[in-house]
Amino acid sequence: MKRARGSVTVLVCAVAFMLMLGGLAVADAGMLLMLRARAQAAADAAALAAVAEQIPILSAGEDPRTVAEIHAERNGAVVTRCDCAYGTASATVDVEIAARAVFLPGWSGRRIRATATAETDPGLLTYRR
Repeated sequence: MKRARGSVTVLVCAVAFMLMLGGLAVADAGMLLMLRARAQAAADAAALAAVAEQIPILSAGEDPRTVAEIHAERNGAVVTRCDCAYGTASATVDVEIAARAVFLPGWSGRRIRATATAETDPGLLTYRR
């Protein structure tokens, strides 16, 4: 019976190690989900800013794509596509963010993408003060 002494300690350490690894994987998965939400928020903000820039009464005189890029950058994303020509009543913006996974090496460096479309009433495009 004395030979089996301490075997529970080894088992508890092994289980604790496995739980710790699982916790790290869950933390990385949570980080990826948070980055996905951040990418969507950046796309939404960029699309809304681009369509607002097309409305003369709200415009600051900038190019809608430039405004979309500024808002996406403020949210940590990069605009990859912007269908937001001046004078149209809609804007579609695609953004991406680089994934930063620590424990899941296969996910690190991947691009997380999001798309958003914003539209306005076409009558606002001709409204003047």
